[in-house]
Amino acid sequence: MLLHSKESLRRMYSAAKSYYGGPVSSSALSASGLRNSLRFSNKASRHVPCSTRPFTQSSLGGSSADQEIVIALGSNVGDRVSTFDRALQLMKSSGVNITKHACLYETAPAYVTDQPRFLNSAIRGTTRLGPHELLEKLKEIEKDIGRTGGIRYGPRPIDLDILLYGNCQINSETLIVPHERIHERPFVLAPLVDLLGTAADDGIETSWHSLTKCSGGFFELWKKLGGESIIGTEGIKRVLPVGDRLLDWCERTLVMGVLNLTPDSFSDGGKFQQVEAAIYQAKLLISEGADIIDIGAQSTRPFAKRLSPNEELERLVPVLDEITKIPEMEGKLISVDTFYAEVAMEAVKRGAHIVNDVSGGQLDPTILKVVAELGVPYVTMHMRGDPSTMQSEQNLQYGDICKDIASELYARVKEAELSGIPLWRIVLDPGVGFSKKSEQNHEVIMGLDSIRREMGKMSIGASHVPILLGPSRKRFLGEICNRANPVDRDVATVAAVTAGILNGANIVRVHNVGYGVDAAKVSDALLKARR
Repeated sequence: MLLHSKESLRRMYSAAKSYYGGPVSSSALSASGLRNSLRFSNKASRHVPCSTRPFTQSSLGGSSADQEIVIALGSNVGDRVSTFDRALQLMKSSGVNITKHACLYETAPAYVTDQPRFLNSAIRGTTRLGPHELLEKLKEIEKDIGRTGGIRYGPRPIDLDILLYGNCQINSETLIVPHERIHERPFVLAPLVDLLGTAADDGIETSWHSLTKCSGGFFELWKKLGGESIIGTEGIKRVLPVGDRLLDWCERTLVMGVLNLTPDSFSDGGKFQQVEAAIYQAKLLISEGADIIDIGAQSTRPFAKRLSPNEELERLVPVLDEITKIPEMEGKLISVDTFYAEVAMEAVKRGAHIVNDVSGGQLDPTILKVVAELGVPYVTMHMRGDPSTMQSEQNLQYGDICKDIASELYARVKEAELSGIPLWRIVLDPGVGFSKKSEQNHEVIMGLDSIRREMGKMSIGASHVPILLGPSRKRFLGEICNRANPVDRDVATVAAVTAGILNGANIVRVHNVGYGVDAAKVSDALLKARR
């Protein structure tokens, strides 16, 4: 029995390892790790309330302890994204504490193919509701949102399914857990796997894997359906809801053009403070191929003086109001570079689509709740301290820099998710030039894949979200090329951007958009050839 369990865990670890094509955890196969996993697994098999026997009506009552659960979401009727937002709110008010979200997937319909494409995702959380009581709550939510009877597997505004409930196997007339068709549905397995980590030291996850009766657990089931190789096909795409569209950020690298309205930014401070100059620059960035215009009214260079929210808005609002009116902005996105909740709220009300926060919610924690309510994508960046302290000796100390950044960024992701921002609206920025020495910036750019892998140990979904990289004209490039003037660093920026894209960046933030677009096109072509 013990040898069999050890071998099953080794196979599961091997499946997790192959997920990223490399090692995932030096401790995952340690003696203590195996003992802990086995101890939990043995406890799970003896857990009386959740045995493999069919549940009776007596199980409708609530649980005396929190149970970890996974619920799948699907929709292909109406405003699918808004429907998901409403479903999340209704679940929270019905006794479900949501702790993790999967990525968002647009998928081809299955079984009944003559119908619109679906959005699919899943959430992980805790509840004290019993399994059948939870099922009834979910059915009530479906009804509230507008689901009525229809053909099986046909169109529906919302579909909520219990995939996993504690370490239970349930087989009753109304509920089967684990969901009986998980193994054949990529639109279920992809988001389910997002909610797991590749490190084999989470007790409940070990139990969940064992419920598959497959040696590699859910990782092996997902791999059998094609795994990551099928993402980006017509059958299933990973998407970011922004504005009125679903953005497949893996199709090509997106280019974000910088528009600083500040007098003291390190590269172009003072150039675009006047509305006319700012509009001219925005049109230039768009003409050169920018997908996103990132507008910042507060400098975050080292030791920059911090403005109040009102001072920042005084700079931002006149320009933002005019930029949203120009016809060139059609089909483009506006990002507001701010760490203030008040500024973020006002900017989105006036037409901004994305909030780009260099502090990841640390300088104004209320920004997380505000962004959750606004329902827009949120860029959370890695930085220690604030612009006045980020380059202190203490803040420049790292062990393994990629591992440390992944751990600290994931802490920001968890905080954002617990504040109500779904993972499918989060973009990660490793913070090149923020709390890093020159050589550390090199490691970050070349280590983006390592950062993703480290993130995947904690959350596979978090390892898949878009990465934004912003090396443009920064000092470390000047030091390498002996270019004191930031404007003279555009060619060096091209090299840094290219390296970043080849190592996993999905969005690049640049001052010279023309050069950035060319770098992105070449990098994308090289990546295509590598595949």
